[in-house]
Amino acid sequence: MYKTILYSEVANIATITLNRPKKKNAMNDVMINELIDVFEQLELNDDIRVITITGEGDTFCSGADLNWLSEVKDFSYKQNYNESLKLVKLLKLVHEHYKPVICKVNGPAVGGGVGLMLASDIVIASEDSFFGLSEVAIGIIPAAIIPFLMSRMSESKAREYLITGHRLDAKEAERLNLINYYVKNNEIDEFTDQIVKRIKNNGMIAVSKVKEMVNTFSATKLDDDNMEYIANIIAKLRTSEEGQEGISAFLEKRKPNWVE
Repeated sequence: MYKTILYSEVANIATITLNRPKKKNAMNDVMINELIDVFEQLELNDDIRVITITGEGDTFCSGADLNWLSEVKDFSYKQNYNESLKLVKLLKLVHEHYKPVICKVNGPAVGGGVGLMLASDIVIASEDSFFGLSEVAIGIIPAAIIPFLMSRMSESKAREYLITGHRLDAKEAERLNLINYYVKNNEIDEFTDQIVKRIKNNGMIAVSKVKEMVNTFSATKLDDDNMEYIANIIAKLRTSEEGQEGISAFLEKRKPNWVE
């Protein structure tokens, strides 16, 4: 049914697996559209109690697919705006879903992969995971992800993380509340299963109402105006002179012209 993800249902648990292991589960427009579709379908499936997201292979998600990024570089402002709006829609769907979403990060998470995990309710990472939002190095920013980052990190640390593009290992990510837990690689499945079982033992309606209330009082507000603002920022930067040079340098494996 899907080209870039796997979907399964077992014992009232839905498992979504990013399934591009040869590309380190890099995101492209197809994956974003398929994830939107599966989360919309899950809103209609009353049998599912918990949703889990993970990646195939030894990487959770390596960020944007290079071929897709090469196409996006040549997009017009309007095309970039529409593409960006899809990513914002996906993250909002995950974040505001009435079912609990558990993200099992089985390896490195970069760019959109970080966004996907931050939009989830609980993040469990393997000890060899690392997390990168280094878009500033190529003249763009992770605008769609910043609202979710701000709901987990202190503002001062978020500023540092985003401005420097510094990568975090699992231990540091847990200390900064970017993730909920990090565990040994061979224990992540069992640990995740324990969390899922604990949730399933709770009242389904009560859990959904908890999510509703948390979302109501959360600082992360993605109304239409905010979504349009985010998409506008992304589109402007991608089509700017700096963004064009940065993306080109990244694709050509060279330093941007502003690097000394």
